[in-house]
Amino acid sequence: MTDKANSGGWGSRLGFILASAGSAVGLGAIWKFPYMAGTNGGSVFMLPYIFFTLTVGVALLIAEFAMGRAGRRGAVGSLNAVCGRPWGIFGGIGVFTVFLILSFYSIVGGWCLKYTWDAVTGVGLISDAEQLSAHFGGFVSDTVSSYGFLFAFLLLTMLIVLRGVQAGIEKLSKVLMPMLFILMIILIIRGVTLPNGWAGVEFLFTPRWEDFNASALFNAMGFCFFSLSLGAGTMITYGSYLDPKADLPSSVGWVAFLGILSSILGGLMVMPAVFAFHLDPTAGPGLTFVTMPAIFSQMPMGQLFAVFFYICLTVAAITSSVSMLEACTVLLSTETGVSRRTGILITVAGAAVVGFLANLSFGPWADVKFFGKNLFDLLDYVTSNVGMPLSTFGISIAAAWVAWPVTARELQSARTLSPSALRTARIMIGFLSPVFVAIVAAGSL
Repeated sequence: MTDKANSGGWGSRLGFILASAGSAVGLGAIWKFPYMAGTNGGSVFMLPYIFFTLTVGVALLIAEFAMGRAGRRGAVGSLNAVCGRPWGIFGGIGVFTVFLILSFYSIVGGWCLKYTWDAVTGVGLISDAEQLSAHFGGFVSDTVSSYGFLFAFLLLTMLIVLRGVQAGIEKLSKVLMPMLFILMIILIIRGVTLPNGWAGVEFLFTPRWEDFNASALFNAMGFCFFSLSLGAGTMITYGSYLDPKADLPSSVGWVAFLGILSSILGGLMVMPAVFAFHLDPTAGPGLTFVTMPAIFSQMPMGQLFAVFFYICLTVAAITSSVSMLEACTVLLSTETGVSRRTGILITVAGAAVVGFLANLSFGPWADVKFFGKNLFDLLDYVTSNVGMPLSTFGISIAAAWVAWPVTARELQSARTLSPSALRTARIMIGFLSPVFVAIVAAGSL
């Protein structure tokens, strides 16, 4: 890969695993998983989610990493090089999807920065839920203030990616991912030691069959897809920096394990505190920006733990956003020939414009609807239910049926696998995974 496209590969296998896990973890582990597990049957939801992640999720990750490492030119260039030019379309769909995600994801990233600042200053620690709701609503509807934090989040992401793969993304991941897990554990210990905090643990892990149905099973499938950052061009891009001799199946296993671990820790971080203060555990994403500040306002040393909590959110957001920006940068560098720096600036400028328009959905454009959705929700829907599934579907078919000899070679870069193991991997990647993706997409649509 040329210097325009890349500033060097991963310095270590650990760096690759932590960066990939950071890309996969994102805000979903803290923002989405706690209420999804809590309202879909507790451990009954967790078991199929873990099963899908360790089977189909791992197979899809292997497909993306294998294509990236074999092609070494990002999402589009790698698929074109390995499978032939038409197949790069699926990489392009993934990268365009992740550009749109970066644009509206930065809105929520800006919220995380805002609430981190509120926690530091003590402004956001309000015990009254109605006041908290009004505080949140007033901020997101203030176009100037909310966009300012969105832009700050994009700039922070840009500064990291400008430093390159090793000095920027990898170094950041080696610091922030361990810090994320340490802060989560501190918050978990504080939560479970609160009066009635253990009830939140029981709520998460007690099987409640009455809350588990076909919809809950589908949610477990969808969250597996969402939580591994599949179909977004990021994993192919990260795979293109991986050492040719690194053990691919083992690395993928670690990424999946850390993704599962972060989700479970996210649930343990939120639910004990919710139950300790007798608040609604089914409040959905509002748990993050409305319910949790009310908890911290009543908790001993609540301001300190609020700072820890929102730093966790910001770290999770940043480790994902840098992978999104990197995927877009590599596509521009390899396919148009612009310098890496120029690719970064173009992507950030574009995301700032699209993000600005999506941000209006919470203010002046709140009543503007496209197919019954505001622009923010429409972008979320299209990327999650069309772009990512379509990209992943094409990549899995390419890895298993168009370029299987290449995929098999990548799987055996560190050790030889038995013919039965290779056949199983091919069935998982080329048959079960596309069926899984089609089911998730059809159900969402």
